Amino acid sequence: MAIPFFFLYLLLLLLLLSVLSSPFSSAAPSDTLSEGSSLSIENTNDVLISQSGIFSAGFFPVGDNAYCFTIWFTEPFCDNNCSVIWMANRDQPVNGKKSKLSLLHSGNLLLIDAGRSIVWATNTASQFSIKLRLHDNGNLFLYEKEGGRVLWQSFDYPTDTLLPQQPLTKDRQLVSSRSRSNYSSGFYKLYFDSDNVLRLRYDSPETSSIYWPNTWLLTWDGGRSTFNSSRIAFFDSLGNFTSSDDFTFTSPDYGMRVQRILKIDCDGNLRLYSRENVRNKWIVSWQAMSQPCRIHGICGPNSMCNYVPSSGRRCSCLPGFKAKDYSDWSLGCEPELNRSCSRDEISYLKLSNVEFFGYEYGFFPNYTLQMCEDLCSKMCNCKGFQLRFSRRYYPSNIPYCYPKKALLNGQYSPHFDGDIYLKVPKTSGFSSSYKHVEDSVLDCSVKNVVQLNRTYSKSHQNGTLKSVMWFAFGVGVVEFFSIVLVWYFLIRNQNNLGAANQGYFCVESCFRKFTLSEIKRATKGFTEEIGRGGGGIVYKGILSDDRVAAIKLLHEAYQGEEEFRAEVSTFGKLNHMNLIEMWGYCAEGKHRLLVYKYMEHGSLAENLLSSTLDWEKRFDIAVGTAKGLAYLHEECLEWVLHCDVKPQNILLDSDYQPKVSDFGLSRPLKRGNCKVSSRFSRIRGTRGYMAPEWVFNLPITSKVDVYSYGIVLLEIVTGKGPTVEMEHQRLVIQVREKMKKEAVDSVIEMIIDPKLEGKYDRAKMEILVMVALNCVNEDREARPSMKQVVEMLLHQESP
Repeated sequence: MAIPFFFLYLLLLLLLLSVLSSPFSSAAPSDTLSEGSSLSIENTNDVLISQSGIFSAGFFPVGDNAYCFTIWFTEPFCDNNCSVIWMANRDQPVNGKKSKLSLLHSGNLLLIDAGRSIVWATNTASQFSIKLRLHDNGNLFLYEKEGGRVLWQSFDYPTDTLLPQQPLTKDRQLVSSRSRSNYSSGFYKLYFDSDNVLRLRYDSPETSSIYWPNTWLLTWDGGRSTFNSSRIAFFDSLGNFTSSDDFTFTSPDYGMRVQRILKIDCDGNLRLYSRENVRNKWIVSWQAMSQPCRIHGICGPNSMCNYVPSSGRRCSCLPGFKAKDYSDWSLGCEPELNRSCSRDEISYLKLSNVEFFGYEYGFFPNYTLQMCEDLCSKMCNCKGFQLRFSRRYYPSNIPYCYPKKALLNGQYSPHFDGDIYLKVPKTSGFSSSYKHVEDSVLDCSVKNVVQLNRTYSKSHQNGTLKSVMWFAFGVGVVEFFSIVLVWYFLIRNQNNLGAANQGYFCVESCFRKFTLSEIKRATKGFTEEIGRGGGGIVYKGILSDDRVAAIKLLHEAYQGEEEFRAEVSTFGKLNHMNLIEMWGYCAEGKHRLLVYKYMEHGSLAENLLSSTLDWEKRFDIAVGTAKGLAYLHEECLEWVLHCDVKPQNILLDSDYQPKVSDFGLSRPLKRGNCKVSSRFSRIRGTRGYMAPEWVFNLPITSKVDVYSYGIVLLEIVTGKGPTVEMEHQRLVIQVREKMKKEAVDSVIEMIIDPKLEGKYDRAKMEILVMVALNCVNEDREARPSMKQVVEMLLHQESP
């Protein structure tokens, strides 16, 4: 009887193990997931369905063997075209095998990829029994069964869509998809700005600009208010939208009980959609932009947009340019002709009724066509100029000249009272005027497939099963239950251990993690040194994909976790054209390395010692650096103090555009709270550039970066390289004393860098000096903000 009993016992054991290892044992769809349970990607029935059947939550295909955990409207036969309203891991899809969503007993909800890595988590914890539930309003929430306290909910983390009564708050934003078929994060955002106004922003890796409400309107002229700091917006089920900045609208079908969503689409427009039931199509009942060509970045650089109501929006390249990719117009066009900087080899092509918004060197009132042409011809980086008449001083029409350093946000409109004059080679064969460019059609037949770089380890289930079988052979019926309990708690501890380690995945998901061997191959054993400082040594390297990188090896004394995490985590939240681009990092053993994009022209400090920087380059560097710091202080999601602004940390790319770098001493701030003196355990910065607040132990605000920037401006004007603190102080005192006694022109001539040989714009030079002196004021309250500095530099008018 022993042998039959053994086989019966073994069969029972295997059956129990299969039941316990099953990710989801519910036979019918439910709206609730209990703790200790999972939704498996391989089981198509593992879907949460709200009680009334309106919404579903489960794994949704976003590509070839790529899935995201998603909430969508329950629609029959929608296949892969369901109306998606929320995604957990839109930028990091999981594999179609062995991935699962697990609710741990600890209270954490994890999305685990087939390779056993955590790609998304709620980071919650509870000592009570918990459940995950999909509500009929589309909200997926995690709550405690005792008392009903909500630990996490999807309404607090929107993707590109709002549902009725779902709030958009100051800490959240809607981000568009990349395209209709690519659900990853795109370039368009709906958010509350720091002035409490609800705005739409185009935010690509290269450029960033606001396009709604119209930036040329004052806030109150656009019907907005900046006085309500609650920063919240939502719409109700009847179709009425309300925002704390006084922006409201009502849907034309107001009052009807229909399904509604507010969505920022991949084309950058914000639209309210309505439909009566799941079998009807979504109808646009309201949209923010009636003129789609006014949406920034819609046709990419060096192109223009033309909107015809009967045929829709069309994109076309400017004369002398060709499309980069006909399947993606956001990439814009690239030049077909070589453009010379010699005035004898260039001419100008007139495009009537064409406007390019933003990215000017400045605006110059009362300039004739010839004066504007001469101005652009003097600047090698000038791509052309806009000439239009302003009726601001009615009844007089004053011509305004706008030299363009980039041709972005172009649109053709027969009602636009202005022209663009495009700089072209004389040998191009274009006539002096050009009526219209033939429209190009978007080619949707091209399917771009991105292969995710992931590896998966094989499991060792056979060995584990064999061990269990031999163990079962030597134990009795009483010991069987003890084994199951031990096995159960081991699995639970393993899951909790994985949850405890998830904090490290946050860093890894933002950048690529390089191995030390990869770094050594890229730098050829750290042979080509291109710079060094107190924090570490920088080497030039060639990555495996042929990108040229600057690789910073941190000193062992400097590479503590605080400094290393500061630089990596800070860069994970930043995205601006005047900040250095970070590609990855290496944390292996005692080695800490950071991988950046290589800057061809080195640092500002190096260039100030040579004759490479003419006046135009210096002014552009001053403006670009100010824009980068203004973004850190007031525009990014988490405000940042740099704490070490100096010429060595301002790098120049191939076009001499500045990139603020080295965030090892930076410190994040809470939005709206600039005083953080209690969070600094030591003085930060470099002697000669440090504000007096550091020395006298005064409250530390964003004005310490303003002071450092003022010192940098003085170096740009005088051409003097890095100097000690006393020389800077003497220079500031000397300039101020002389300006009290002598004319500004004579003072500027005394301090101007002799390498400029007198070739500079006197009005702009005066602005630079005045801004610098304001920035280095000992009273921090008297210093301007970096946003005010940018405005002073860009909105000054030439005489």
